[in-house]
Amino acid sequence: MNDLKTDSGDNATGTTNPGRVTGIGRVLIMVYGVLALAATGRSFVQIVGKFDEAPLAYTLSALAAVVYIVATVALIKRGRAWYRIAWITIGFELLGVLVIGTLSLVDPQLFPHDTVWSVYGRGYLFIPLVLPILGMWWLARHAPERTDRNGVPA
Repeated sequence: MNDLKTDSGDNATGTTNPGRVTGIGRVLIMVYGVLALAATGRSFVQIVGKFDEAPLAYTLSALAAVVYIVATVALIKRGRAWYRIAWITIGFELLGVLVIGTLSLVDPQLFPHDTVWSVYGRGYLFIPLVLPILGMWWLARHAPERTDRNGVPA
């Protein structure tokens, strides 16, 4: 059976046109997923075991974990709302990496223990610095098609 597909990810049978979830997009999503797991595990261990040593740093690690989880889901999901959520979370991630990375260099006493974003993600091979730039590039190249209320391309 021949399905009619649109760039928004929907087709006549309700299956998904992969769109952002193919090729490099799939690798990007996998890296976000791995980073989400790593940041979640790290922040959990930090908060449970030694929160009183560096509460700001460990709270920021937990925030980073949440951002990575939401970004991963938003990159996988289809539709304009998820596309916007992906932009918001990835933009927030880039801002966080730049601000926390800079602050951790300028005033190291603010972060006596590293966060995911300290020194621009040095503890994660600088992936937190590069990943949002790649994510934004990918999103810009794979915007969902605008449709009217009936799902017809506008």
